[in-house]
Amino acid sequence: MADLLRKPVGTTGKVHDITPETAGWGYVGFGLFHLKAGETVTEPTNDTEVILVLVEGKAEITGAGQNFGELGERMSVFERIPPHCVYVPNGSDWSATASTDLTLAVCTAPGKGGHAAQVIGPIGIDLEERGKGANTRYIHNIGMENRDVADSLLVTEVFTPSGNWSSYPPHRHDEDNFPEMTYLEETYYHRLNPSQGFGFQRVYTEDGELDETMAVADGDVVLVPKGHHPCGVPYGYEMYYLNVMAGPRRNWRFQNHPDHDWIYQASIAGDPV
Repeated sequence: MADLLRKPVGTTGKVHDITPETAGWGYVGFGLFHLKAGETVTEPTNDTEVILVLVEGKAEITGAGQNFGELGERMSVFERIPPHCVYVPNGSDWSATASTDLTLAVCTAPGKGGHAAQVIGPIGIDLEERGKGANTRYIHNIGMENRDVADSLLVTEVFTPSGNWSSYPPHRHDEDNFPEMTYLEETYYHRLNPSQGFGFQRVYTEDGELDETMAVADGDVVLVPKGHHPCGVPYGYEMYYLNVMAGPRRNWRFQNHPDHDWIYQASIAGDPV
């Protein structure tokens, strides 16, 4: 069985520490901290660029020699208000001192020195509706390719309502064949509301070489090295996930699964699906 489902290693401190080495790929890293008010964490960026996402809570943030002051607003990710984020380039460091209980995501990918440290959001991050019917979800584009805020990183967060599907129809981005498709590794950091809920994520290739279906709990991370990767949440619970993508190009080009592309085609044609 592929080691795609990563459980948090604890409830405090650094509960996720996924690197390209531990993931078995070449680009994406993902870390997650749970801090109490007054606690501080500092890390070097080394050869990676970093986007810090204040998932929940407030913190004093510094990076690359700059003090960005206290950032953060939402106390629960399910408030669906835009996040406060900070970009920090490679060859520097960053620090966060929690002002409240804090959930801090650390999104990393190879840095090229092309961008300066800066605050990203909440200004400029709008809640976008995507999909139809039980495929409806809501997106915060933190750092996708339409925003020139990073060298390699693509970062977004998604809210999936009760009983809905997301990252659907199934799609893949596992070939370096721009402009038809780009190779992008991806992580999904999942949250459930209420927190005792569960969701499902399937990661599979069309030839069946990889086919894993996982029950995801609140706080789990799923790795997507290749293949299609839809997820869904049962009635009574809503799902949040934070996506980190990176590859040879900072472009997101994908292809839907040929068996299920009709759903997307019917949607854009305005037909009932």
